[in-house]
Amino acid sequence: MSLLLLVTLCVSALYGWLAWRLRRMPSASVRVLLPLALLAHGGLVYHSMLGRGDIQLGFGNSLSMILWLTALVYWLESRAAPLARLQSWVSGLAAASVLAMAFFPATHAIPNSQTLALRAHLAVSFLAYGLLAVAALHAVLMTMLEKQLHRGAFPHNGAPPLLTLEAMLFKTLGIGFVLLTLAVFSGVFFSEALFGTPLQFTHKVVFAILSWLVFGGLLVGRYFRGWRGRTALAWTITGFTLLLLAYLGTQFVLEVLLGR
Repeated sequence: MSLLLLVTLCVSALYGWLAWRLRRMPSASVRVLLPLALLAHGGLVYHSMLGRGDIQLGFGNSLSMILWLTALVYWLESRAAPLARLQSWVSGLAAASVLAMAFFPATHAIPNSQTLALRAHLAVSFLAYGLLAVAALHAVLMTMLEKQLHRGAFPHNGAPPLLTLEAMLFKTLGIGFVLLTLAVFSGVFFSEALFGTPLQFTHKVVFAILSWLVFGGLLVGRYFRGWRGRTALAWTITGFTLLLLAYLGTQFVLEVLLGR
């Protein structure tokens, strides 16, 4: 067994234990081990993507990068709000994404990966993906809490108040939308310089633009019409679903299902 595979298994096992522990009661050991898990996970993603000089991108390390960023954002947010319940979900997903790097390794470098413009485009794209994944998980939790309140049940298990979650949701959406705008338009207007080919309206491009329109429409509706509650949650989940189809969905079909 290679050292890298052993480290991968250890990190995924640590995440799994943290997810199990956080569902019950956060402890001092969790507060210490979670940053270590994030640090180890980040090191694995860096090695997988940049360990050979050029940028190696595949379904496994792309998924892992996005969930690492999601887990990192939740860890930072949890210092200001009780997010143990959300953090347990993210830790479980991060464990699965670490294993995905072992099962779906990147096997080829992307073209022009040494150019600064492409690296900046990819960095902004991943940051946008991670923040909007955070927003989508906020929306899922808010939907669950709202259903509990309608049934007369009092939310528990480390869930913050709905108003706190809503404020965090729109703050995250705002920052994520700015980054997504930079990612989409840098890809559209500099396609040939970044990727070596003129812009083509592939499934990836179409779904990315649709996702941008949905998130933009939600923020406009929030500002002018005061959208909130179920309307905001539905638009958030729809926008992130389109974003998933744009990149990870395309990679999954091409690499995992079709073997390209």
